[in-house]
Amino acid sequence: MKRILITGGAGFIGSNLTEALLNRSDVELVRVLDNFSTGYQHNIHEFLTHPKYEFVEGDIRNYEDVVKAVEGIEVISHQAALGSVPRSLKDPMTSNNANVLGSMNVFHAAKESGADRVVYASSSSVYGDDPGSPKEEDRLGNVLSPYAASKRSIELYAKAFSNVYPFRFIAMRYFNVFGPRQNAQGAYAAVIPQFITALLNGQQATIFGDGSQTRDFTFIDNVLQMNIKALSTDNADAFNRYYNVACGSTTSLNRVYAILAGCAGSDIKPHYTDPRQGDIKDSLANISLAQKHIGYKPEIQIEEGLIKTFDWFKKNQGE
Repeated sequence: MKRILITGGAGFIGSNLTEALLNRSDVELVRVLDNFSTGYQHNIHEFLTHPKYEFVEGDIRNYEDVVKAVEGIEVISHQAALGSVPRSLKDPMTSNNANVLGSMNVFHAAKESGADRVVYASSSSVYGDDPGSPKEEDRLGNVLSPYAASKRSIELYAKAFSNVYPFRFIAMRYFNVFGPRQNAQGAYAAVIPQFITALLNGQQATIFGDGSQTRDFTFIDNVLQMNIKALSTDNADAFNRYYNVACGSTTSLNRVYAILAGCAGSDIKPHYTDPRQGDIKDSLANISLAQKHIGYKPEIQIEEGLIKTFDWFKKNQGE
């Protein structure tokens, strides 16, 4: 995996992946494509002078930008997307254009350039209302939001490309990723950075629902491990499949808040309000397929990850 393109490389997962890849001796180049719609300059500032780093400012919705970015690239990590179920409910067209059209551009440019593979970000939202637990890759329900529909569409397009073109992909269904560099600002910020920010500022955090809902929260280092293994694997059976990327265990929002409140030394209770449209009650992943074909093994569990994340936000508060 000598020459790598990361779309969305100024975002949360993309910038952490950039840092991890730049530190590897088997990587010759890390090129990032981003338009800063959800990514940030401060996430990539430290990389700009690195001899193995290149930045291309562009939009995956613009095919010419993608063609420019993939030139001379061997493997592609496609992380760019407009996340958030609430965002997609408010503005489904923009979510569709970024997630579906943007991904189609990446897939097509990869095919045309002869790139070895596309490793890309899908989402646990594709499971929709499937009542089974833990979630298994071959069992899907009805999607519950435009965001979930966009991610399901991308999966279908990737499979179609692999069936009719010389195109290989590895799809990663992320389960509630959290960690350093995650956006804590705005209406669409994820729950863990929202909790941390409120606690650091001595404010009351909001929980939608009663807090008993559970998630398979996944620390960023586990996600980086999966991405790097997927970008470098030589296992032919690993390709053209969808994989759950998670820890294989669940934690309630109330428990997450309690751990973070302990980190902050705070006795402020959260504010409970109505559940949000499109949210699911519980989510747990079966990660055996990723273990079998990719060699994925999550090493950092929820409590350790929360402590690391809290410490990072405390150190970097205000940046």
